Amino acid sequence: MATTPETNTWLTQEAADRLSAELAYLENEGRSEIIKKIEAARQEGDLKENGGYHAAKDEQGKIEARIRQLKHMLEHAHIGEPPAGESGVVGFGMKVTVDIGGDQMQFLLGSREISSGDLDVYSEKSPLGSAVMGVKVGETVTYTAPNGKAITVAILEAEFYA
Repeated sequence: MATTPETNTWLTQEAADRLSAELAYLENEGRSEIIKKIEAARQEGDLKENGGYHAAKDEQGKIEARIRQLKHMLEHAHIGEPPAGESGVVGFGMKVTVDIGGDQMQFLLGSREISSGDLDVYSEKSPLGSAVMGVKVGETVTYTAPNGKAITVAILEAEFYA
């Protein structure tokens, strides 16, 4: 089955390992720590006006939501080599260098989960991402920013992110 950004998240093995480690931590130590915080706050008395209790319950909800998100992502992710694509053509999972008004900018086109945090990440569905998708190195494209301004972007480099 072909993997597309719309149906699956593409992850490098390193990204999958990092997310699996986060999931393991949240399911074990993360849950244990929040349970201890909730129990300690419960012992402070009246739960209606107990800010610590409500904060801990909110944190528990965020942890559980992140656990569900990570499980779903890892279950449905394509893990391995970058998606096949023509070198020099901007595509999902690529590190792209562009020139915008004389300023160079480098970003990852894809999902923040495939990034190790060293680059800004733009979704292929964002105005910039959708404008540069499929564009060849050396070409220029103009897109409309959310503020209505037309922005011209020159593609300088497009390489697979690893």
